[in-house]
Amino acid sequence: MTGNDVGDQVRRYRVARRMSQRALGEQAGVTSGFLSQLETGRANASISTLRRLADALGVGLADLVEPGPVSAARVVRAGLRRTLSASDGMTKTFLTEPPFGHLEMYAVTMEPGGSTGPSQYRHGDSEEVLLVLRGRVRVELADEVHELETGDSIVFASSTPHRVANGGDGEAELVWVNSPPTPAD
Repeated sequence: MTGNDVGDQVRRYRVARRMSQRALGEQAGVTSGFLSQLETGRANASISTLRRLADALGVGLADLVEPGPVSAARVVRAGLRRTLSASDGMTKTFLTEPPFGHLEMYAVTMEPGGSTGPSQYRHGDSEEVLLVLRGRVRVELADEVHELETGDSIVFASSTPHRVANGGDGEAELVWVNSPPTPAD
């Protein structure tokens, strides 16, 4: 495969992921100028750079160096999802993987008494959507309190101080979406 073929594959995956050259460059640690040159065949990348680009695109290195179809979909297999267990009785399972497009989505399990933490917090400038699949949760938004039950949902700005807690006797399950994804603090 020629350097231009590699650049074509990088561009095809980047476009399929709806990423700008700048966004991909930031995630992979290269400049958008370098990416432009790579994609047009005016520059070649080291193996190290290709690995970083592949990671940022959510593909394997072989996907960049072997011509083939580029899927616009990114499948996250149930058994391979990343999971974060917090000390506050909350487990967050990632339903989407980086690089995120316009949303990030989680399956959340909260033990009785579990919460997002002891106090309200805010982050970014996104919309958050919570859908209660099972159980009951209390959503605190600044001075407002909303008690949600199975089937209820709520939408709010992530810049609003918020806290979510399971006030019920059983485990609560939620689907949680941020759009667009908020940067890590």
